[in-house]
Amino acid sequence: MCQTTAFSQTQNDSLLKTVDSKTVVFITGAFVSNSGWDEWKTYFESKGYKTIAPAWPYKEGSAENLRSRHPDKDLASLSLKSVVDYHADLISKLPEKPILIGHSFGGLIVQLLLQRGIGAAGIAYHSVPPKGVITLKHSFIKSLWAPLGIFKSAKKPFLMSFKQWQYAFTNGMPLDQQKMYYDKLVIPESRVLMRGALKKTGKVDFKKPLAPLLFVSGSEDHIMPASLNKKTYKRYKKKGSKAAVIDYKEFKGTNHLAMSQPNWKDDADYIISWVNSH
Repeated sequence: MCQTTAFSQTQNDSLLKTVDSKTVVFITGAFVSNSGWDEWKTYFESKGYKTIAPAWPYKEGSAENLRSRHPDKDLASLSLKSVVDYHADLISKLPEKPILIGHSFGGLIVQLLLQRGIGAAGIAYHSVPPKGVITLKHSFIKSLWAPLGIFKSAKKPFLMSFKQWQYAFTNGMPLDQQKMYYDKLVIPESRVLMRGALKKTGKVDFKKPLAPLLFVSGSEDHIMPASLNKKTYKRYKKKGSKAAVIDYKEFKGTNHLAMSQPNWKDDADYIISWVNSH
């Protein structure tokens, strides 16, 4: 079951065209390895897409190896701007404008790239909101209080504990799966980068013309609640966005690690159908 809200605008006819790109760039979020996209890459390739899921700078290698290097001073210095620039440079070398699918912090990066005119379409999947969009929901504050570490130095990266992982990412999943995905995916993260979402680097112009943009959320997501994703979607609408299309989809029963839950193909199929419809 899911909840859908959608609207389209025709102010900018140049953006109202078919999304005919067959290249997908999967953009990873904070705290996790890019290997979380492995099944999605295989599935999208079976549907005729070419895919890449690049590791962020200083995050190449297995999650186990990256955890063994903690604390990594280079990783600690990683900023939101540098990660967005990194993806922009990588995408500029592709033969066509790709479809951008970003999870969590990757969803914010998708929005920031679309602001630059980069990408044929964007999917913000359980997305971090841009600067100025906030919620006081308890689960959001509880999940992010330790990672942001407002009163702590940003010179050392943050490594999420298993208990924090259980609450923020894998709530509702069996213990053995929570542990398996922790071992497979969890890596240290830059507090400089996370705090960047609260600053000018995380700001978007909601009135700027954009390629089609889809928000996908999950009803059981603690760290990025569905209500927060919908709030971001509504902010674009309220501000009179000139995006070709802005849509919103909420899936029931999915947490923040929706990309690895048993019904992840429902999400993937919806995204593929949405792309094809435009």
